[in-house]
Amino acid sequence: MNLKARDWAETRAHSSWQIFKIMAEFVEGFEALAKIGPCISIFGSARTKEGNPYYEAALQIAESLAQEGFGIISGGGPGIMEAANRGAQRAGGKSVGLNITLPHEQNPNSHIDKDKSINFDYFFVRKVMFAKYSQGFVMMPGGFGTMDEFFEVATLIQTKKMTETPMVLVGKEYWSGLLNWIDTVMMKKESNIHPEDLNLLKVLDTPEEVVEYFRVFYTTNKLRPNF
Repeated sequence: MNLKARDWAETRAHSSWQIFKIMAEFVEGFEALAKIGPCISIFGSARTKEGNPYYEAALQIAESLAQEGFGIISGGGPGIMEAANRGAQRAGGKSVGLNITLPHEQNPNSHIDKDKSINFDYFFVRKVMFAKYSQGFVMMPGGFGTMDEFFEVATLIQTKKMTETPMVLVGKEYWSGLLNWIDTVMMKKESNIHPEDLNLLKVLDTPEEVVEYFRVFYTTNKLRPNF
């Protein structure tokens, strides 16, 4: 066996064992989250500091939604994620952290309930947990990770791979450039999406608007897993 063939054989063997690790992450996540009840996921930058208006908005949104009876799911780290868990905890609500192992920035924050902190090695498994068990998504300003989560959720709703679920972008000033590009280039110039796809997104500025939007939506819609 030549060197390339031997290396590829070792890779195949490693991949076979990796399947069991991936399955274990799915099983742990499903079992833990199914017990918690209806939740809202809040996404945003790990780099946003306390005192930043978006940090304070995330804190207030999480606290108010927890008072409405929703658990709060975050990515488990610092920044906006910390604000979300902190708000849930301050309201006496369920505070969930789906933490991911990264080389920097990602240690579990101290505001996650001890029995609701779940660690992942795989981004794709973690995103399934966000999507399956969230009754709504709050997109605070963030970086590549937040954009990844934003487009993942939008795609799942657009393609009806999960039920239509409230998706709110917080901060008109922050999101306006991206949304303008989606409208003028992606939709009108290239026809890569339909006009009704933009209706999947709700852009709001204040915590009060966000909470009221979810409250109104769930006066006529059932709470249930998304798929």
